[in-house]
Amino acid sequence: MCGITGWVSFDRDLRSEPGTLDAMTETMSCRGPDDRGTWTEGPAALGHRRLAIIDLPGGRQPMTARTPRGPVALVYSGETYNFTELRRELTGRGHEFTTESDTEVVLNGYLEWGEAVAERLNGMYAFAVWDGRDDKLVMIRDRMGIKPFYYYETPDGVLFGSEPKAILANPLARARVTADGLRELFTFVKTPGHAVWDGMKEVEPGTVVTVDRGGLRRHVYWELGTRPHPDGREESIAHVRSLLDDIVRRQLVSDVPRCTLLSGGLDSSTMTAIAARQLGEVGETVRSFAVDFVGRSENFVADALRSTPDTPFVHDVAKASGTDHRDIVLDSHALADPEVRARMIRARDLPMGFGDMDASLYLLFQAIREHSTVALSGESADEVFGGYLQFFDEEARNADTFPWLVRFAEHFGDDADVLRPDLTAALDLPSYIQGSYDTAVAGIQRLDGESDFEFRMRKICHLHLTRFVRVLLDRKDRASMAVGLEVRVPFCDHRLVEYVYNAPWSLKSFDGREKSLLREATADVLPRSVYDRVKSPYPSTQDPKYAVALQEHVKDLLAKPGHPVFDLVDRDRVTRAARRDVPQITQASRRGLERTLDLAIWLDLYTPEISLA
Repeated sequence: MCGITGWVSFDRDLRSEPGTLDAMTETMSCRGPDDRGTWTEGPAALGHRRLAIIDLPGGRQPMTARTPRGPVALVYSGETYNFTELRRELTGRGHEFTTESDTEVVLNGYLEWGEAVAERLNGMYAFAVWDGRDDKLVMIRDRMGIKPFYYYETPDGVLFGSEPKAILANPLARARVTADGLRELFTFVKTPGHAVWDGMKEVEPGTVVTVDRGGLRRHVYWELGTRPHPDGREESIAHVRSLLDDIVRRQLVSDVPRCTLLSGGLDSSTMTAIAARQLGEVGETVRSFAVDFVGRSENFVADALRSTPDTPFVHDVAKASGTDHRDIVLDSHALADPEVRARMIRARDLPMGFGDMDASLYLLFQAIREHSTVALSGESADEVFGGYLQFFDEEARNADTFPWLVRFAEHFGDDADVLRPDLTAALDLPSYIQGSYDTAVAGIQRLDGESDFEFRMRKICHLHLTRFVRVLLDRKDRASMAVGLEVRVPFCDHRLVEYVYNAPWSLKSFDGREKSLLREATADVLPRSVYDRVKSPYPSTQDPKYAVALQEHVKDLLAKPGHPVFDLVDRDRVTRAARRDVPQITQASRRGLERTLDLAIWLDLYTPEISLA
């Protein structure tokens, strides 16, 4: 797991620009604290920061191969879980290896198959190849978009990086956000390819982007397609379990300490229990970590999203699976700390608005990093198997919009409420959301003979797997890599995603509950309490001291009337929220305070040019 960056300029020799390349590379130091490397030849410059996971001494990058027609150089971030099989195949084809790293396998795979190497990889990855044989840059991203990857076209080439900050470190990139960027920032639609920053784009998941002297081209090598599901209930349950066993076994491979993220929900409990069983076969014990808040279990109050606290279920799983478990208990002072908020915004390059859930995720990963370098997560199981409330909410099912937005304001507050009324009118967020939704559903394929209800559920599943999950994957990657922790997501294995996506909804919910296939496929490893537990989202603090701390920080901000945040947010609305008695602070007003603070810190850190023209 690493951070990558680079610059291709066909009109100059980049050997004269070492300082700029170094600056771009150093922005990735958190993603790769173990090593750094740069490589420059003619029009191409590549930078790499390494988090050593496999073959610690042998996986240094950039990694190069000299050929009779020119050099081929690679910078790679991620993990290829089937690298052992690929190495065997490539060895049979005459390739020689000098390291045990998956990076060398990917490089030789490119030499053998070119861009088609992407179709052979099982893993999470973002990598760039400078192919000196044809003077071209090839950028490839994994199928589900687990690893981030951005690029910025210039008049004579391109800049790229794992994160926007690497690109923005180059003087050719302009830190500018237009109206469309603000629309993307204040909606929860995750437009594929959109990076918020003007002129910057994402390499889309499952896509190859090639840049040469003739320009830039895109090629989609994988997309979530519709096909018949041939298996009945028992066959589907058995196949899901077989896939999960194989996926977890592959993703446990590491030369550094690994652990699991355990919330006590079905997803993380399943993954932890399978990992514990597999490692137990070789005499190892799984480490598991959970986040909790001071006094939460004793003072927990059920709400519309969370009916139970996590900790009792976490401990049931830890006991049943024999894990070496640790609770990371956080207090409201730490959650509201402006420095923690700033670190998370710096990690994401944007004020994305998850509030205390962002802060707790960052602090959890920071604590885990003291013990482990790799963590397995249950992220994306809800999207794959159908676990969220909106999958079962008739209003959300039938709405002609993104289903997660139907109750969003009810549960979290309306993001637009924090904006100045004139800005809200200019952005016209409802039209942006509707246009994005119409585009998103237009290409979803319907199976021959599929009922109207099954097709509607297919669309809901597709939207979660191609839009919603990418927000959460990006959040988890940025928070973890900000502290040098690699988080793996077994439920994003494309084989599992394809198989379950094409199972009819009647099979995914055959017992009338969420995630029926996953529950039954793993019933033998789960405590009964977890088997019976109703879905509960990632926890959020209920401590009123957190809201008080937010108010104090916002009052400090209000004392700076010239702060540019008030060009975006409604000062009067924020003032009222900052003065409200704590018992009257609603979820919506708390979110407004968090959004205001996030925006203010982002403006201070990046001083972006905001343009509504």
